[in-house]
Amino acid sequence: MRIALPVLLLFTISFSQEKLFYLMGTYALLELSGKEYDAYRYMRSLEEKLSDYMESSEVSRINAFAGRGCVEVSEETLQVVKRSLEVARLTGGAFDPTVGSYTINYKRKRLLDPEKAKALIDYRRVRIEGNKVCLEEKGMALDLGGIGKGYAVQKAYEYINTDRGFISIAGDLKVWGHKRLLAVFNPINNSLLVEGYNARDMCLSTGGNYFRQHIIGKENSLLQATVAHTDCTLSDAIETALLAMGDREREEFLKANSDIGVLLLYRDGSLYINRAFMEFFEGLKIYR
Repeated sequence: MRIALPVLLLFTISFSQEKLFYLMGTYALLELSGKEYDAYRYMRSLEEKLSDYMESSEVSRINAFAGRGCVEVSEETLQVVKRSLEVARLTGGAFDPTVGSYTINYKRKRLLDPEKAKALIDYRRVRIEGNKVCLEEKGMALDLGGIGKGYAVQKAYEYINTDRGFISIAGDLKVWGHKRLLAVFNPINNSLLVEGYNARDMCLSTGGNYFRQHIIGKENSLLQATVAHTDCTLSDAIETALLAMGDREREEFLKANSDIGVLLLYRDGSLYINRAFMEFFEGLKIYR
């Protein structure tokens, strides 16, 4: 359905003891029955492998060897690169981890002109050879920012293996083993937009392209996207892809993937919520 409503963001309401950590350039909120520091250290180790801001990371080494050879990587890095390529294929390239030629090598490092950087965005030129990752052309670069936080949340959940818990990094979260009041927030007028308790274990990823203009994609009418799923890696990457798709492309994708829960906020203030999203919640309230 589509309803005239303003912009949204995501937060959680809880009366439990939570711990706050600085991680991946933002803040992580953890509630894990005393295992918060274990989870933080594990996610920090993932950041040290995946961050393109750290010259010693595995992703930075992959980028440095673009067009020159393959780089042996850890199981975690190999796994997230493979998942990135899977989502790239699923979304027809709307999500593309090789966007780093533009976001890193052009926008940040000024190593390429913008047209050359855009021409190098092509997930089909990433090769996996055993436990090695290869970028086929010089100037290509991996940027896992559109999937990395969701992947870290999902992997920490699997690593900690508690009966109940809550992990969030910026706009990506996972809640399991208990009911928690989750809300979508309107950052324009600072009011509550929607709220509800999770009906089951779930991941929620929300994001927009109106602050940093960091998502490279087609012109469209979408302002912000929220995705609900059982896998946080997927919810994070699909949220990124939806923001990058053209309007017709997104409509066709959602028809073909109706099991993915989505809450979409358009630039005209209207809102789209599908049935799969509603089914992740108990008594989801929408505030006009």
